[in-house]
Amino acid sequence: MGPLLDGYHRFREETWPQQRARFEELAAQGQKPHTMVIACSDSRVDPQMIFSAGPGELFVVRNVANLVPPYMPDAAFHGTSAAVEFAVRVLGVGRIVVMGHALCGGIRALLEGTPDLASDFVAGWIHIADRARSTALRCDTPEAAQEACEHEAIRISIENLLTFPWVAEAVAAGKLHLRGAHFGVATGRLLVLDPETDGFSPV
Repeated sequence: MGPLLDGYHRFREETWPQQRARFEELAAQGQKPHTMVIACSDSRVDPQMIFSAGPGELFVVRNVANLVPPYMPDAAFHGTSAAVEFAVRVLGVGRIVVMGHALCGGIRALLEGTPDLASDFVAGWIHIADRARSTALRCDTPEAAQEACEHEAIRISIENLLTFPWVAEAVAAGKLHLRGAHFGVATGRLLVLDPETDGFSPV
């Protein structure tokens, strides 16, 4: 707990005095984030830091390889789907951003095979993006395949979001916008998916 508590003390001494009024407002009035971000659990990729967002601005769910499963309302446990439902139907966010990143371990596992110690859950989870693997394996180099697979997994997640009927309805009504993005860990550069060309370009 040492490093965590050290960070908490810095928060209390430096950040809390500057943000106290904002937290008190959020506590009294509730949250009203403008955007949901579906990002990877990778410790190097922090949506709040990347978008310079303050408390209450982003509703964030993170999972291995920033994947969204298809709409499947059954008795199983659906953490990401539950977060999407809450963000869209309860909080009324105006956009959902699926943000992938370079050097993604989940995508590497999809391409090269899941490590034995991650076979209970990770192996099944990343199969959501199986189509991305097929696309990426046509690339000439491992680096190109990795990036192509990361990009395609973002597209797949956006397509899967549209299988949720209330997401599709909100998009059709112009109340919700779906966007894709890709963050370069080593470069700090953000690419965004152009919905017209279906290609990624730098901001």
